[in-house]
Amino acid sequence: MTQNRLCLLVVLIATLLSSDCCSVAKESPPNIVVILSDDQGWADIGYNNPAVYSPNLDRLAETGLTFKSHYVMPQCTPTRVALMTGRYPSRFGGSAMSASNDLAFPLGTPTLASMLRKSGYETYLTGKWHLGSAFKHGPNHQGFDHSYGSIAGACGMYDHRYRTGKWYETWHRDHKLIEGSENGIHATDLVTAEAIRVIEADRDKPFFLYVAFHSVHTPLDERGTFVDRPTQLDPQNSDRWLDEDKIQWFNDPDGKIQSESDPEKRLLLASVNHLDDAVGKIVAALDKTGKRDNTLILFSSDNGPQGSWPGNAYPDDLKLTNFNQPHRWRGKKVDVWEGGIHVPGFANWQGKIDPGETDEMVHIIDWFPTLAGLVKSQTPENLDGTDISSLLFKKETLPPRDLYWSWHPSFNRWAVRFEDWKLVKYGQGQPARGDWQLFDLSKDPGEKADIASEHPDMVSSLHEKFLQQRSKDSKTKAKTKQGGKGMGKGKGKSKRKAESTK
Repeated sequence: MTQNRLCLLVVLIATLLSSDCCSVAKESPPNIVVILSDDQGWADIGYNNPAVYSPNLDRLAETGLTFKSHYVMPQCTPTRVALMTGRYPSRFGGSAMSASNDLAFPLGTPTLASMLRKSGYETYLTGKWHLGSAFKHGPNHQGFDHSYGSIAGACGMYDHRYRTGKWYETWHRDHKLIEGSENGIHATDLVTAEAIRVIEADRDKPFFLYVAFHSVHTPLDERGTFVDRPTQLDPQNSDRWLDEDKIQWFNDPDGKIQSESDPEKRLLLASVNHLDDAVGKIVAALDKTGKRDNTLILFSSDNGPQGSWPGNAYPDDLKLTNFNQPHRWRGKKVDVWEGGIHVPGFANWQGKIDPGETDEMVHIIDWFPTLAGLVKSQTPENLDGTDISSLLFKKETLPPRDLYWSWHPSFNRWAVRFEDWKLVKYGQGQPARGDWQLFDLSKDPGEKADIASEHPDMVSSLHEKFLQQRSKDSKTKAKTKQGGKGMGKGKGKSKRKAESTK
């Protein structure tokens, strides 16, 4: 072999090796950060409502793909079931169907965390679990390597305790209660600090980080540096919170929060500001560690706005009335009207997802199959979600499909959407063909005019889709009791109301 040919061969081999290396690097699996806020309605975020100060969330949305038709389930536990399993909660029935401290789905069910762990990821949860409040049903038994936060649902923002009773002590690390519950630091700050620790750690594997914030769920408590006393109205001025002019979260450079005259709405805006600051710190940690460019960030709220709250269910729990921002949809949390299930959502991955908006219907059940496809993992055959990676990375149109909602163990709220048409039925008992209300969301996004009598063929068509979905649901007799024993401090109607919306 001549020297020239030998040199050419060396160059060719080097080129091939370089190409292979680039290919491996290009296909290296991304870190995945899923951020779930709590009870943040469609209008409780800046990019949907200019009255809200949330610059970090807005920036992520603007530099990512924003889902204008993003759906979840009507309440916290059901949405977490849908996120973790890629399946509608009704496939499991019972405790999966509404807020509950019981086991939501059987141990051994494939979860987003277990799928990613099998695909070589380190898996972390920081924040709220609420899919089974006994440690034997906790996140470390459902695919997470490590977990931190509240094993139960909401909690006092500064003492981190749940409702008095069986699950009162809930603040844990890896299923071991933390002595003193880290009292005196806002839950949002603790959850954020844990997320940053995960991001900053050195590791050889990619990580999956599920950040399940407690905000902006009640109890709303933004006392700032005044940690020795809970948020309370100023006794000298009932339109102001005590020392709110000195608390960071009630004040923003644009003056948006202070321009809100209703003190309860202003408290919600302060909570959004605090949440947004936390998200900004998480993104800053990704930037600082050089991990941002290889990290996919997904964001959603778990359901629509809470609206009003009787208080007295958690430590330092205020009674609040109509404290969310007004929105265009009908209904709120626990509703299958748009207001309960149509929430903010977006995907952000620098250099991989082009900025923009999409009107395509996206549901949180889609995140499991989409992430499974991204990491080249085999997916269970019974998933209800759709792999939306072609939408994320190529802006392609998704195939037509119907979406399905039901709520409560006794199944008393139902909805089906296909394209712009939506069926809704309230009241116990499986809907018959003539029970439905019909809405054309393209003309009536507020679901004000029932046009079922004008479009009987469309009602029949969507009813058939409903029956197909319903046939896949759990046949197990549902439990109608919620929450578990010893929940809540109130009595009678106020206690039942508090438990039904937690």
